Amino acid sequence: QVQLVESGGGLVQPGGSLRLSCAASGSIFSFNTMGWYRQAPGKERELVATVTGIGTITYVDSVKDRFTISRGYTRNTVNLQMNSLKSEDTAVYYCNAKFPTTRGLDDDYWGQGTQVTVSP
Repeated sequence: QVQLVESGGGLVQPGGSLRLSCAASGSIFSFNTMGWYRQAPGKERELVATVTGIGTITYVDSVKDRFTISRGYTRNTVNLQMNSLKSEDTAVYYCNAKFPTTRGLDDDYWGQGTQVTVSP
C-alpha cells in the first residue's frame, strides 16, 4: 500500500516563503504524476502544481511565477517551493500521487494534508 508523507506547512506572513515536501513509499514503480492540491474553507479542492514522470509541469494560473514544483533527489518525492505568499494561498495542501499498476490503470493516493496559513 502506498503512503504519502507530507511536511513543511505552517504560518507565514504575506510575502513570505514556505517549502512543502511529499515522500511516497510502498510502490515498486515510479510515479506517473505527483503534486499538490489545496482546499480552502468553503471552496472546492483545486490543483496547485503537478509534475509527471517525464517532467511535464502544470501550475494553476494563480501560483505561476510564485510557486515551483520539483522532483526530490530521493525517488518518489516532490517539493513545492512557495514564494511571495498571499492570504488567498491559505488552505490545507494535499499531496497526490498516481502510480501505475499491473492492471494498466493508475492508482490514486492522497496525503493527510498540511495546513498553510498566510496571515500578518
